[in-house]
Amino acid sequence: MGKFINPFTDYGFKKIFGQEVSKELLIEFLNDLLEGERVITDLTFLNNEQLPEYPGDRIAIYDIYCTTDTGEKIIVEMQNRSQVYFKERALYYLSHAIVRQGVKGESWKFDIKAVYGVFFINFLLDENQKLRTDVILTDRDTGKLFSDKLRQIFIALPLFNKTEAECETDFERWIFVLNNMETLNRMPFKAQKAVFEKLEEIVDVHSLSEEDRVRYENSVNAYRDYLATIDYAAKKGVEEGFEDGLQKGIQEGIQEGIRKGQQEKALEIARSMKAMGMTSEQIMKVTGLSLAEIESLL
Repeated sequence: MGKFINPFTDYGFKKIFGQEVSKELLIEFLNDLLEGERVITDLTFLNNEQLPEYPGDRIAIYDIYCTTDTGEKIIVEMQNRSQVYFKERALYYLSHAIVRQGVKGESWKFDIKAVYGVFFINFLLDENQKLRTDVILTDRDTGKLFSDKLRQIFIALPLFNKTEAECETDFERWIFVLNNMETLNRMPFKAQKAVFEKLEEIVDVHSLSEEDRVRYENSVNAYRDYLATIDYAAKKGVEEGFEDGLQKGIQEGIQEGIRKGQQEKALEIARSMKAMGMTSEQIMKVTGLSLAEIESLL
């Protein structure tokens, strides 16, 4: 086990950004992400499980859901493997957070607060992917901002290849640390930014209580198991010859394998993950199946 926790596990990601004691880390990261645009001075964590508005609608479960001191809603997600309709899923999550702001009665005049989605992704959305993709609402012809109420930021972690010495901004320093945390022997950048001292305290494996260490180890095992499961599903997709294009790689194998195998392939993957003891939330993220579909599996 390394000196620092793996931030790509469910436990590790929420340990860093999703708890009250480490709220300073999330504020600092968001301010570095939005440098020159605005400054967040405080935020409040909200219930990350949003129940459906209507019978039969899907539950929205976010990794981290919070509101700033001025009312903006921010959803922060870590997604390790590509899935069909991920862009649509991200948009659905933000739309859900917008709709939730509605107030019953005629007195409400649609005065909504901005909703931000920050998505760390360990895969590429498409072949023209950038490290950071900012999606906003603009006029197609003029490029002029149409509304500032919805914004998506996708951070493609595999595209960051700078060394410690090459990092120039605080945003780059964050991405370097997250990408390399589990293999680091020391926490870099403490001289440049004090928050990395706080981060070092939070992510030190040896500082975990016995209970938290067990939770972390279980999270690491689940993370490794589901990576193995998805890789197996991709390999099966290639072997069964769903598409010639599947030869381009494991990642495309996942997408095309599930797409061509359709529902049955997604159910097969879900059964394997459920048998390994993974939660319905984790299975939903990987397969795109609904909670009801997952819970009905034997």
